[in-house]
Amino acid sequence: MNSPATDRVRYDRATAHLDAPLAIVDLDAFDANADDLVRRAGGKPVRVASKSVRCRALLERVLARPGFAGIMSYTLAESLWLARSGFEDVLLAYPSADRGGFAELAGDPKLAAAVTVMVDDVAQLELIDRSRDGGTQEVRVCLELDTALHLFGGRVRVGARRSPLRDPGQLAALARDVSARPGFRVVGLMAYEGHVAGVGDALAGRPVRSRAIRLMQSAARKELAARRAEVVRAVRAVVPDLEFVNGGGTGSVSETAAEEAVTEIAAGSGLYVPRLFDNYTSFSGRPAALFAQPVVRRPGVGVVTVLGGGYPASGAPGADRLPVPYLPQGLRYDPQEGAGEVQTPLLGSPADDLLIGDRVWFRHAKAGELCERFDTLHLVEGDRVTATAPTYRGEGRTFL
Repeated sequence: MNSPATDRVRYDRATAHLDAPLAIVDLDAFDANADDLVRRAGGKPVRVASKSVRCRALLERVLARPGFAGIMSYTLAESLWLARSGFEDVLLAYPSADRGGFAELAGDPKLAAAVTVMVDDVAQLELIDRSRDGGTQEVRVCLELDTALHLFGGRVRVGARRSPLRDPGQLAALARDVSARPGFRVVGLMAYEGHVAGVGDALAGRPVRSRAIRLMQSAARKELAARRAEVVRAVRAVVPDLEFVNGGGTGSVSETAAEEAVTEIAAGSGLYVPRLFDNYTSFSGRPAALFAQPVVRRPGVGVVTVLGGGYPASGAPGADRLPVPYLPQGLRYDPQEGAGEVQTPLLGSPADDLLIGDRVWFRHAKAGELCERFDTLHLVEGDRVTATAPTYRGEGRTFL
């Protein structure tokens, strides 16, 4: 692995002919991260989370590698677009109310065979039926299990508020409801443990909180492994030919893959390794996706101003949702201004070595959301841009 200083030289040289702002993906780092995900999955296939990539060319690149199989998408419109583009196994990870999309799905045998939709409520089935518009294709269905850890008799909840289905009886009952309804077939079960996979357990300068997170995650993994196994047994009693049980996320690949009940792992952020994945004891990846902003002002000693850069990520507002100045190392935000929509002042001694037109490289907080800001990703190998690839946005697709 190169030093950050060496990477900065490579990236500046590779993109010297381009004007910033711009975004790159370091393919050597991307491929190394892909290999690490496969290693941690321990022989179970990795389904790629498209919302963490948002670039068809890079989805194709990773799915061509051994150990990867299928896409986990985030909207029905995206799922249909990917299926029309030739992706043959697309699992929609979130319920949808896209009536036009369901009409397309139910009316096209190719789409119906390629796309699996997420359900955790009979009302969702009813919405799909009302949306069919004459379409008779069987709709493939995946059921979602709530993974949140409940403590103190349920008075404390740790984890995202997703599915209302928690126990084996609830999942089995919905599996029976789906199976009894013409035009639907249960093919999968999903459980995303975001409080384990998406929360770093080694926070810099916060040892007490880090230990508390590790204790919580250890308890959550044990509780979920036992409950997930029971749920899978209950659902398989209703649907013996269940095709897959999906679990995990970038931060919990190894632990989730060790569960016998799980047949495949979901991951995507681990390909780009944004800043939110710096604080894990279970793995370390290589930053692969970065963006550069040009220096446009030098307001004083130890200060430069770059164009734009205020690209906050989704989630609870906080400093951890902001991009971080990455190269040259040692720059930081002005606490009175932060990351600005049009301009961003940066403080630190490295500022005195930057000239007008030089670039500062940033890392985004959450992986694929970077692609909502740029039309193109410049793909870097060594010290050259060897290709460019449009993001979803660059192909005119904004799904949310």
